Amino acid sequence: MTRIVAVSDPSKAVAQNGGFDAVVVVAHAPAGVGGYVAALKAPLTALAKADARMASAVNLIAAEGVAGHRLVVAPTGPLQRDHDDVRRYAEAAKAGVRRARDAGATAVLLLLQSPPKNPAYAHFATVAALGAAGGLWEPLEAREALGAAATEPVKTLGVGVLGGAFPAEAAAWVEATEAGLRLARDLCGTEPERMAPPRFAAYVQDAFRGSKVKITVQKDVKKLQQEYPLLMAVARASLAVPRHRPCVVRLEYTPKGKIERTLLLAGKGLTYDTGGADLKTGGYMAGMSRDKGGAAAVAGLVLAAAKLGLKGVRLVAELGVVRNSIGSDAFVSDEIITSHAGCRVRIGNTDAEGRLVLADLLSHLRLEAARAEQPHLLTVATLTGHAGRAVGPYNIALDNGPARAAAAAETLMQVGDAVGDPFEVSRLRREDFDFVAPKSKADDTLSCNNLPSSGTARGHQFPMAFLCLASGLQKHGGDSAVPMPFTHVDIGGSGCEGGDWQHGRPSGRPLVAMLAALCGAMPPA
Repeated sequence: MTRIVAVSDPSKAVAQNGGFDAVVVVAHAPAGVGGYVAALKAPLTALAKADARMASAVNLIAAEGVAGHRLVVAPTGPLQRDHDDVRRYAEAAKAGVRRARDAGATAVLLLLQSPPKNPAYAHFATVAALGAAGGLWEPLEAREALGAAATEPVKTLGVGVLGGAFPAEAAAWVEATEAGLRLARDLCGTEPERMAPPRFAAYVQDAFRGSKVKITVQKDVKKLQQEYPLLMAVARASLAVPRHRPCVVRLEYTPKGKIERTLLLAGKGLTYDTGGADLKTGGYMAGMSRDKGGAAAVAGLVLAAAKLGLKGVRLVAELGVVRNSIGSDAFVSDEIITSHAGCRVRIGNTDAEGRLVLADLLSHLRLEAARAEQPHLLTVATLTGHAGRAVGPYNIALDNGPARAAAAAETLMQVGDAVGDPFEVSRLRREDFDFVAPKSKADDTLSCNNLPSSGTARGHQFPMAFLCLASGLQKHGGDSAVPMPFTHVDIGGSGCEGGDWQHGRPSGRPLVAMLAALCGAMPPA
């Protein structure tokens, strides 16, 4: 992992003996950067004369007197239009440091030009630093096959703000958050055999070794069948292959001192989703090793919280790590299975397996929430294709009544905008409960219709209604004696960059927004 260093004096750091071997300038007006650092004035002036695209394209120029003789200019593009946002800094920084890396740099100095005054860019520096660090990540398979030195050669990333400051506290925040994001990307992005359920659990255990997080792995088949019946229906066809057998990974972070609130998180960890008996055809199975992005993001969130040593918030997470295989013992549509909460679920489509896994996890967390301090339950999942169809590359948050009263989803949206991890807010409606209502007294709820979510009206909303019913949370709405806030987060469109589940880089989202909005860990200004 790249070390993040706060740079207080950019003029010294730019010099040949400043400890870096490349300089990356991220700016909305690159021609003006020379006014802050004298050594950059001549090469930037020459570039402005030679290239009309200086402010719109990444350039690498040989620059005497500059660290490593390498100067990369990575423009943000416009910042002041109504639709511009802080992600422009992350994108420019990512492109710039990757260009420096490809030129042979191993210690990169990232210099950031301050944006025009605008509260939307209050956290531009930490967003840029996270974008740069994330751009240097390479897949676990590559690192294991080729070695870290060949795949991730940049060991140091210095960050400085021209005409401003990037404090050491900000560097520490970025380094801890990036550690969580790296874990999330590794878990989500790795192929189905390398990250089959037992190996997924082992990787998580290794990541938390030496931390203050308590980790347990339940893999006893009989106990899982008793405690997680819906999850085990999904896993049924995988039991014949020992390396594909399911597990539930539980993480507990308990801070020192008074606990003011408790986050209880369920993460969907489908290490591979064939669709089961409702088999994915027409090429749609490719990329389904990334169907574990929710569990991956939750694990990364807990790791980041632990590394930051957050106070006042306790995190409890259950990750359902399962393979939805096809075989003679696969579960099928029309089966009726009683959930952990005692809800009789009629299976409508075996490819709607993630909500079954989440419902049992959520039911366990529901019981724990009853004795927790200020509980907030959350599910995080690459749950529906409809999410990507509806809002593209954005996270979606939906609240139940108590969570909506606390403006949980709205807070995720507002804070997500500030930290470059944006959310769209959706709403749970009465039609969603009608959609999953039983058609006879034989069952209590229907898991899904038999069409793809992307071809179903309200395809990302009605699954939350199912989760409320199958987990028992419907008994804890705003009209109950014991209301419990519950927020469902669908990252079907945001879990992989470009919406490309097979080849797109896993994003680690929505870790940053949840860390800042729900854990109270905003990046230092």
